Amino acid sequence: MPIYEYWCDDCGPFTAMAPLARYAEPCDCPACAAPAPRVLMTAPKLSAVSSATRKAHETNERSADSPKKSAHGPGCSCCSGGAGAKINPGTLYRPDGSKSFPKKRPWMISH
Repeated sequence: MPIYEYWCDDCGPFTAMAPLARYAEPCDCPACAAPAPRVLMTAPKLSAVSSATRKAHETNERSADSPKKSAHGPGCSCCSGGAGAKINPGTLYRPDGSKSFPKKRPWMISH
């Protein structure tokens, strides 16, 4: 529940917690029990974060049913192995279709 500020004519300002649904209703003063109207005496506190922090929060809050999507469509030649795909020059393709990386990590087994 948020904390609201109220002004009692007899006792002065005070704060009280109230549900959002009752934000416009007066509150009884804790000292004299007279109804006091809600007032804005201080400026609202706004959250000001950097764009990097905001983007990180947005990424963390993205739901599972709306993941980030690639701009490339199906059959994209740059990332799906089409005609324009870049072939790694360090990869050796054998006649049986298996791959080998003779210049890179000889201890790794290709998949």
